[in-house]
Amino acid sequence: MASATPSAPPAQARAGVSVRAPGRLHLGFIDPSGSLGRRFGSIGLVIAGFETELELARAEHDALSADTGAAEAELERAAQHLRLLRERSGRHEPLALRLRRVLPPHAGFGSGTQLALAVGRAFAHCHGLALDTPTIAQWLGRGQRSGIGIAGFDAGGLLLDGGPGREGQPAKVLSRIELPSAWRVIVVLDARARGLSGEQERSAIAQLPPLPQGAAADISHQLLMRVLPGAAGDEFEAFAAGLNRVQQLIGEHFAPAQGGSAWTSAAVGRLMSFWGDHASASAALGQSSWGPTGFAIVPSAAAAEGLIEAARAAGAVDAALDLRVVSARNRGALVSALDAR
Repeated sequence: MASATPSAPPAQARAGVSVRAPGRLHLGFIDPSGSLGRRFGSIGLVIAGFETELELARAEHDALSADTGAAEAELERAAQHLRLLRERSGRHEPLALRLRRVLPPHAGFGSGTQLALAVGRAFAHCHGLALDTPTIAQWLGRGQRSGIGIAGFDAGGLLLDGGPGREGQPAKVLSRIELPSAWRVIVVLDARARGLSGEQERSAIAQLPPLPQGAAADISHQLLMRVLPGAAGDEFEAFAAGLNRVQQLIGEHFAPAQGGSAWTSAAVGRLMSFWGDHASASAALGQSSWGPTGFAIVPSAAAAEGLIEAARAAGAVDAALDLRVVSARNRGALVSALDAR
């Protein structure tokens, strides 16, 4: 039986389980420099159409397999998560892991966090362990800056967190809103580029100058009085104006770590600039995390198709870009027992 609340402790151990974890877009930090003493805080959106999917089952001996080349490249990381979970839990029964598909890595979808949480949730279900998602994240070293991937795994939606706790606990969610069902997201992928991650990401953040307190205050104001009310009340123009301002401020702050540009991918940047010049009032535009993935949130499927058609007609879409129209996902990971399917 599928469940949309993967953080609830399983009633009993299961022979095998399937987990499908959703991708998310990181729409911006609130205060990465901690001008009031609390760093980061972030806003993000869980989206449909992008998932990490795996199966974990009891076996006679450990086994790892992958259905795609991209999934095979993530097997070692998945195996490391299993090793850490065994050390933390003391459970060492043999398991067979099948990684069916993965989110694009280092592209702004939270692939590392979703893989870790999917492995952790499957491990807990196979052993009947009452582990909530923040605990799994902490065991596996996830959520050190943003809590939206953790909350998105549990519930989906448009999420706002207030930054990690003082002792390193994953960030608590301050707001969760379901986007209006008519709204759509154009996701723009560039497989030629990769966003920063790991030590490179930590080093880049450490070398940036502090975000001015005035900019952090502006971001907070935009989120509280435009973005969140716009999403909650189906007031798209307010939502778009607020998120565009957030992306402008965050893009300017992180540009020195991205070669002086707000965009990791020049091709994505050109497309976003075209849309900004021709649809600034009818689209919320930006880059997810370190990119290279860009996004355009629009009020309807027709608006999405109109933006894409206009950009293609103007020659603004690089041939290597992959454009996909998806909806927001207002539910978290799907967990189902293999023996019940």
